Amino acid sequence: MSGHSKWSTIKHKKAAKDAKKGKLFTKFIKEITVSARTGGGDPDANARLRKAIADAKAGNMPNDTIDRAIRRGTGDEEGVNYDEITYEGYGPGGVALLIDAVTDNRNRTVAEIRHIFSKNGGNLGESGSVGWMFDKKGYLVVDKKEKPEDELFDVAIDAGAEDIRDDEDNWEIITAPESFESVQNAIKSAGITPQVAEIEMVPQNYIKLEGSQAGQMVKLMEALEDHDDVQKVSANFDMSEADMAAA
Repeated sequence: MSGHSKWSTIKHKKAAKDAKKGKLFTKFIKEITVSARTGGGDPDANARLRKAIADAKAGNMPNDTIDRAIRRGTGDEEGVNYDEITYEGYGPGGVALLIDAVTDNRNRTVAEIRHIFSKNGGNLGESGSVGWMFDKKGYLVVDKKEKPEDELFDVAIDAGAEDIRDDEDNWEIITAPESFESVQNAIKSAGITPQVAEIEMVPQNYIKLEGSQAGQMVKLMEALEDHDDVQKVSANFDMSEADMAAA
């Protein structure tokens, strides 16, 4: 249906390799620090921080590093001051992109993001240019081999999911952001391990890319996600797994 679940699944597999290189630790630290700064240092009362800590632990980040990032966010320990910024732009074929970044130098980051766009067939847009094409949602991807549709549907809908979509080999489960944790917990309690479980900006519709445009789009996504200041990239492209793999 979307290519969204395909890319999200590939990205999470790639993240496991990045974690071995320590590349993700910087991103984890930034997210924990900003989450603690904006919502407080108690994970029981701060869902965003709770998710950030869970992601960091899944990436094998040491507890003392996590605690230090929380203290920096709450101001109990000195550290770098980070700003959250969302960039908007267009990729090959008119694909819309939202880039969530955390930076200690806005001028440097915007220049580098603009360069990545121009180098890979896209262009950085104005604030508000594409944001309206996305909705903030809880987003989970489950392999169809995990559970029959009717069983998964009952578990997810009973826990508060809005929709379950068929995406070839996977089920995409869509929730309101505030229902994400309850749906995720229900799915895990049913013995199902989601391949992807995130709060994401989910596109309202998709642009199909093929051939060279698909390859260029993959390179743009990879370049953006590899940038140290970029926390998350959302885009409304669709492409075949063959085109995705060939890039």
